[in-house]
Amino acid sequence: MKETVCLLVSLGTAVGLTGCSAPWELPPGIDLSTAQLIDLSYTYDDETLYWPTSPTSFELEQLEYGVNEAGYFYSAYSFCTPEHGGTHLDAPIHFAEGGRTAGEIPVRQLIAPGVVIDMLDAAAEDADARLRLETISAWEARNGPVPEGAIVLLRTGWGSRWPDALPYLGDDTPGDASNLHFPAYGEESARYLVEERRVGALGVDTASIDAGQATDFIVHQIAGGAGVPSLENVANMDGLPETGFWVIALPVKIGRGSGGPVRIVAVIP
Repeated sequence: MKETVCLLVSLGTAVGLTGCSAPWELPPGIDLSTAQLIDLSYTYDDETLYWPTSPTSFELEQLEYGVNEAGYFYSAYSFCTPEHGGTHLDAPIHFAEGGRTAGEIPVRQLIAPGVVIDMLDAAAEDADARLRLETISAWEARNGPVPEGAIVLLRTGWGSRWPDALPYLGDDTPGDASNLHFPAYGEESARYLVEERRVGALGVDTASIDAGQATDFIVHQIAGGAGVPSLENVANMDGLPETGFWVIALPVKIGRGSGGPVRIVAVIP
């Protein structure tokens, strides 16, 4: 007899949210056989964007490809990439001495309820815009408090510019990161989400959780100092709702890494 098995993830018990509990009525479970899955990661290839000062980019070396002497097809490759390029994770240690490495971040922190905060209008008006606390307050007026442990994704609309470096980064001068222009979190909003709401991770659809003109990378310092990883160059955020979905963001488990490539998936009931 053929049996059909449905894998259910209980939203009520999978995450132990304390303090600020989820403000909306979470569904009792997600049936992964019918849930909508949205890939939030860009492909790593010759078009992948890296920070302008990165000494290298994505490299794929073909080791084997074709029918071998034994008569069957076989392919194998070697790849090399800096940690911080494409859709990737920043581990706390990236900006916090003694912080957790990519290999030390608990899986629970990387599989959590998702929250999308929009700043589309502000970003369209100013490429250097930073998320304001008032925008979060308006979000919470509609949805209730941002839940503790949530993965917050900031939607600026910058994903439509990928992978063209000049419109996406604001400048395409090789080796120079002094004239970048793109929106991201502001210091006040980051402190609120990290220190008051105690979110599990911060994500954004631009190259950094700090805006392009940042010089002290204060948002990275705030997040990293609190043990909060970040997700950068998040893709395909257009179809995400403000609440009511889950995020799975699992990076390459580099033991001492300050970050690394990550495959992010949104799971929508």
